[in-house]
Amino acid sequence: MSSPEKKRKTTKKPSPTPQSTTPNPSLPDDLVVSCLARVSRLYYPTLSLVSKSFRSLIASPDLYKTRSLLGRTESCLYVCLQEKDSDPNPRWFTLCLKPNRTLTNDITEKKKKKKKKKMSSGYVLAAIPVLHSRPAYWSGLVAVGSNIYNIGGPIDKAHSSIVSVLDCQSHTWHEGPGMRVERRYPAANVVEGKIYVTGGCKDCSNSSNWMEVFDPRTQTWESVSSPGAEIGGCSIHKSAVVEGEILIANSHGLIYKPKEGRWERMKWDMDIGWVWYSYCVVENVLYYYYKGVFKWYDTMARLWRDLKGVKGLPRFARCGGKMADYGGKMAVFWDKIVTSDDGCKNKMILCAVIALERRNSEEIWGKVEWHDAVLTVPLSYEVVYALSPTV
Repeated sequence: MSSPEKKRKTTKKPSPTPQSTTPNPSLPDDLVVSCLARVSRLYYPTLSLVSKSFRSLIASPDLYKTRSLLGRTESCLYVCLQEKDSDPNPRWFTLCLKPNRTLTNDITEKKKKKKKKKMSSGYVLAAIPVLHSRPAYWSGLVAVGSNIYNIGGPIDKAHSSIVSVLDCQSHTWHEGPGMRVERRYPAANVVEGKIYVTGGCKDCSNSSNWMEVFDPRTQTWESVSSPGAEIGGCSIHKSAVVEGEILIANSHGLIYKPKEGRWERMKWDMDIGWVWYSYCVVENVLYYYYKGVFKWYDTMARLWRDLKGVKGLPRFARCGGKMADYGGKMAVFWDKIVTSDDGCKNKMILCAVIALERRNSEEIWGKVEWHDAVLTVPLSYEVVYALSPTV
């Protein structure tokens, strides 16, 4: 009996795997986006250097939709530096963590580090490659959501109604609806998501021109009834928002209450101090810095009090640099002139982040979480604005 015929085994050639656009070809796009969405945005500038794919995903709308759905949005510090007030090309930076930052829980390692000089905090300012960024020195800048608005300011030395919007997700500029009135160095403030722009008018004789409001949801501007330049003045020295009220510091000192549509004079004790120095508002409290001391305004007692507990900061300019609300904490920027080995002088930008705690109605304490040099620039540059959009 003949042996049964052996069946020939046929093997199928595997079909070629389609190329993936994700940074890791073995992972689908949505999984990579889900992973990136859970990472703090402090690491995004570093991750964007990994590959073109990472850089593309980090700027994608899907990533930020996922971050929002997961509740992972966070305050991000953005800083604008400009070379004098005539620089047509300001430079933008965002706070991030250095890629070589290492952490250790080893006790002996910590003891060794104590003997060495102060360790770096790991924070630096990373340049944002934004194109066509117009001057910011004489503009009004505010952050609403994930956008930064550059409002008015001189264009070719003339008043302007132009509004430019920086999308802090994709780091691209686009033009927003122009103001009703041309302005130069206006005051810009945000109340409940709306942008109130005051002063700096080309024509101050008409009181209806003095203040206008922009609603980002409807993309429309409206005039705001106001006392006008006769009382308010064309130039606004400083302005801030505390408890939903806009404080406008000029020769008279005015307060506007948007909910009531009502104006009133600023109390004399409020209209001093913060007008001339570096200041910011954090969780409805107005702070300013002068000669090594941070002060805050007690709206109930109507007086300025010292911020207690701030230790470990080096001495810097008596009027400070720039201050900003950083997600409920206070960020402070100042500079220091340094000389390199070849004798060239540069400017070192330093930053401190201070956590704030209200212990009772009369005491707010601050704790310096970290302070460090975050950037070195040519001597002619200065910090023009520091803002904290939510991304």
